[in-house]
Amino acid sequence: MTPARFISADIYREPIAVPPHPLATLRAPLAEDLARAMGWLGDRQFVAAPLAERCALERFHAPDYIDALMRAEAEQGLPDELRARFRIGADANPIHPAVYRRPATSAGGAMLAAALTADGGVVQVPGAGNHHAWPARASGFCYINDAVLGILPWLDQGLRRVVYLDLDAHHGDGVEAAFADDARVLTISVHEAGRWPRTGLASDTARGVINFPVPEGFNDAELGWVMAHAIVPMIERFRPEAIMLLPGADALADDAMSRLALSNHGLWAAVAAVRPLAPRLMVLGGGGYNPYALARAWAGIWAVLNDIPIPTTLPPAALDVLGGIRYFRGAARPRPAHWLTALADPPQDLAVRPAVRALAA
Repeated sequence: MTPARFISADIYREPIAVPPHPLATLRAPLAEDLARAMGWLGDRQFVAAPLAERCALERFHAPDYIDALMRAEAEQGLPDELRARFRIGADANPIHPAVYRRPATSAGGAMLAAALTADGGVVQVPGAGNHHAWPARASGFCYINDAVLGILPWLDQGLRRVVYLDLDAHHGDGVEAAFADDARVLTISVHEAGRWPRTGLASDTARGVINFPVPEGFNDAELGWVMAHAIVPMIERFRPEAIMLLPGADALADDAMSRLALSNHGLWAAVAAVRPLAPRLMVLGGGGYNPYALARAWAGIWAVLNDIPIPTTLPPAALDVLGGIRYFRGAARPRPAHWLTALADPPQDLAVRPAVRALAA
């Protein structure tokens, strides 16, 4: 079997926002650094994400929107009319020095992952997962919808059954809208009910759309229940040739951007559950704004994809990575011990509530 690949780029190490913006922290590079420090990621499995060509981006995005993104990067600003029209530099979508190149690199990474899995395989692309971007509008910190652009090459390869599974705390609205009328793609989103963008109702039942809006406090046992009783059977019935999984990290109990209560055990179990269901698996990143939680969750996903057991103790190099993280939220308070000394969170195996059982009925 071809070894799993890990796609990332140095552009993700460049700052793009200042506190208190949620993006004012490193994200994907921390997962890479932690995986390397654990001895799990070597140069043979690492692939640099390329910058996507403009013509590839225009398969989903409007040319004048791409023009605006490129202009925003070059001039570090936009006229008010273009900001209002495209929401670049508005709605907490900051204009930063790589506002075009960074998301275009994420798209390039997702498209490369599709190419690398043409004959099967597993790829993790933690810098991708910008599932809120629309054809001509930035949304939810997302400028270019790399998830959509990563699925399209699979369809070009002739695949007829692709599953997109989104476990981010926020509904995967942009991806759902892109494929709602395409019978080749089944989109499944598990997200916090009522949270922005306030879409993804259980009653939204287009042919290829399934939504699980879950209540506050959604825990590991409940995600396991939904996976076992609803999502895995759905995927098995669909018989996918490829799965794209967006795990996010903002549904974790340690992330303040939602009121969900998963531990990284829950995410890892979900990854393990879907991995054998298709010959091609692409795992993106998505949301996640506590760098301690995100780094440990996504590095652990890499371990799951490579059949590596999660250890109870960490080597000095991994402890150094965690000890070097800078996180502005609650900076004056002591960090919980597991953020600094372990990969695994305390499990959140609480009761499965009736409301969750009803969703999976």
